[in-house]
Amino acid sequence: MTSDVISSKELHKIDPVFGQLSFDNHEQIVFCNDKDTGLKAIIGIHSTVLGPALGGTRMWNYNNEWEALNDVLRLSRGMTFKSAITGLNLGGGKAVIIGDAKTQKTPELMKKFGEFVHSLNGKYITAEDVGMTTADMDLVREVTPYVTGISESKGGAGNPSPITAYGVFMGMKAAAKFKFGSDVLEDKSVFVQGIGHVGEALVEHLVNEGARVTIADINQERLEAVKSKYDVSIYNGQDIYSEDMDIYAPCALGATINDDTIFKLKAQIIAGAANNQLAIEDKHSRQLQERGIVYAPDFLINAGGIINVYAELENYDKQEIVRKTENIYNTTLEILDRAKMSQVSTNVAALSIANERIETRKREQQK
Repeated sequence: MTSDVISSKELHKIDPVFGQLSFDNHEQIVFCNDKDTGLKAIIGIHSTVLGPALGGTRMWNYNNEWEALNDVLRLSRGMTFKSAITGLNLGGGKAVIIGDAKTQKTPELMKKFGEFVHSLNGKYITAEDVGMTTADMDLVREVTPYVTGISESKGGAGNPSPITAYGVFMGMKAAAKFKFGSDVLEDKSVFVQGIGHVGEALVEHLVNEGARVTIADINQERLEAVKSKYDVSIYNGQDIYSEDMDIYAPCALGATINDDTIFKLKAQIIAGAANNQLAIEDKHSRQLQERGIVYAPDFLINAGGIINVYAELENYDKQEIVRKTENIYNTTLEILDRAKMSQVSTNVAALSIANERIETRKREQQK
């Protein structure tokens, strides 16, 4: 005789879906599985109040499916606030594909993923993220129109990385203006952690401004290439968080500001491209505030990428993309000033502005 009672060990796997903080009232979560191509993906749609949920697809070799679920929920939620605070008529969504992008990604897998995106009838629009390329988005476009970030040769806005880096640079300059009284980064010590496409483009802006740049990455070959190209320093120490620096720019994966690192940090400013830099938002943003470290909210200053792909939906040109991205400077200053005046963390100030826009739209829709 078998029992229908679920053990406590099994229960803890159920609770996190609706109960964890990152779920945060998601509208829809879609699990995608295809045996023939090996596709295992999760699409998270956090909100469609302001418009269709737009957010990139990340392919990553997660340790387990629960880790993948938590990642897509955190990323999807972040996209809602990113679009809202940037003034775009978009909701928040994200997708993750579980697997090694270097060895398991195939054209057939990407097209099958595109079919799942298409089945949502435009509620979710995908784009490029970690482990993805513009060419991958071109493949998805073959089976669904609900994709952005396709090649310029196919009428798209192209690779969003350079404009993402420019937005981070603008946010960093605004944070410097707030903290130091000047937005000139010449001779400022900046540690860039993660030198993928966005990180490298950020390094170029910093070097052109005369900043003293140190780079860190798990890929030694990339480090040597970027060092040679821009004449920057490679970090060879054991604990980057304990180093003396003016600005810490996390540009790899998230949660580098956590219980283990936050009290080591000697940086005066945190401004980088990584998503979800704070492991526990409320706690760690408050601790940064108490320590006097200026945190430029990641979901604001890394919004250049979504501005770039949004151009495909609204048909505006490169000049308008740059103008909207440069406005990140003004919004960052507004948030930092509001946080100081209200005596709250910069993360709380940023979320309040984003939520105000979302709630206003909800009230308009209810009339």
